[in-house]
Order: sequence, then structure tokens, then C-alpha cells
Amino acid sequence: MTYAIPAPPTGPLSRLRWALTDGWILTRRALAHWARSPEQLVMSLAFPVLLVLMFGYLFGGQMAVPGGGSYREFLMPGMFAMTMTFGVETTFSAIAADASRGITDRFRSLPMSSAAVVLGRGAADMLNSCLALVVMIATGLAVGWRWHEGAAGALAAVGLLLLLRFALLWIGIYLGLVAKGPEMLVAVQILVWPIGFLSSAFVDPATMPGWLGALAEWNPLSATVTATRDLFGSPGHVAGSWPADHALLLALAWPLLLTAVFLPLSAHRYRTLSR
Repeated sequence: MTYAIPAPPTGPLSRLRWALTDGWILTRRALAHWARSPEQLVMSLAFPVLLVLMFGYLFGGQMAVPGGGSYREFLMPGMFAMTMTFGVETTFSAIAADASRGITDRFRSLPMSSAAVVLGRGAADMLNSCLALVVMIATGLAVGWRWHEGAAGALAAVGLLLLLRFALLWIGIYLGLVAKGPEMLVAVQILVWPIGFLSSAFVDPATMPGWLGALAEWNPLSATVTATRDLFGSPGHVAGSWPADHALLLALAWPLLLTAVFLPLSAHRYRTLSR
């Protein structure tokens, strides 16, 4: 018995519907993996909470807050952004594992939308990041952090954090597609962690040596951290440098620029995979 392979739809709306339908199937696949291995999800959610407790209570007494105020209130917007950054490792691991096992090649051989693998992974990881952000906000509330600029400012800050995660998603996808396997995760961590700590997430860049502080201020992560501190009304923003005074602009520009670079690179790499 033979089966005819259905022809792909031709109209733009039909192709979009096809991509979304197949992408949702792969999103459900990722969610099913998490349901069957909840310990991985729990550990990924618990790790940022442990960092909050460590920095907030072990080191916080020695940390100076620009303009004064509670260090834990200064810390939480930085930890929100760091949690979005840690998502690069999650995306990379999933993409690299599928590629190394031949699963991605199998998907490409099926009569499914070529965008479905990327869309499915992206949707699943954004859902994971939303859950992680909820856990972190609850942690912040538990340690004394509050937002002080109203619900609108808080929602705008959350939007900037998810925009940063969306941009970093494409970096994780691209690195996962070019990597030789999930064992390269250590290399990704070596890239992600210094970038995360070389920012305003934990300390004021003004306390760093001049050249290092300048790098920290221009870090895309610092733009989101500073902008969200302003929107939440958290302590930490001291005017005086162009990146600090225009943090909201940079918090929008950096993710858009990263997406404009890595989304096409990811799409091209996926199309040329195994060639």
C-alpha cells in the first residue's frame, strides 16, 4: 500500500496556517517532554531562585545601591533579565539534541512546514520563560521587592523582558543548529555567563574600572535591566551616561537588532542543515 504525500499549500494565508498548525504540534511535543521529565523543569526554575537567595542574603549586605535603597529591590530586575538570558542554554540544548540525534533531519523529510521546527521550539521556550518570570516575580515579592510605578509600568517592564528573551531565543536556535552536539553546552555557558555578569544586573557599572564599566553599560542586558528598574520604580538608575539616560530606547533597539541578525541566520542554517 502506498500513500500520497500531500502537496504543500500555495497561498500565503494557507502556508501561514500550515506553519502555525505544525508549529503547535511541535510545541505540544516539547511540553510533553517537560511533563514526562518534570525534574528538569523544576531545576531550571529553582536555579535563579537560589541565585536570588545567595546574592540577596549572603552578599547583599556588602553591595552598594546607587542612590541608596534596598539591595534586594535593586537585584530583582537584574535577576529577571538574567533569567531570560539563562533561557539561551535551554533553547540551545533542545535544538542541539534534536539535531545530533537526527530528529531535525527527520522533521525536514516529513511533509510539514519548514518553519514548524523553529516556531514550535520558540513557542515552547517562550512559554517556559513566562513561567520562569512568574516564579521570579513571586520570589521577588517574597524577599521584599515591589513595583512602585503602577500596573502599567510593571506590564511594560515584563514586555521588555520577554522581548529580550525573544531576541535571545534566536541566538540559542542558531547556536544549537551550528553546534556538533548538546555537549557543547559548556561552551555556551562560557559565553552566556560572562555577558550576564558583565552588566548592571548585580552591581552598578560605575564601581567597575572605567573601560569595563563602559562595556557593562553598553551590554544589551544592562539596557533591559536599567529600563525595567525605571519602569518598576526600583532603585539603581543614576543618570550621567548616555546608555543609562536612554535605557528604554536601547532596551527596544538591542533586541530588535539581535533578532534582525540571528533570525535570518537561523533560518538559513536550518535550510542548509546537513548539506
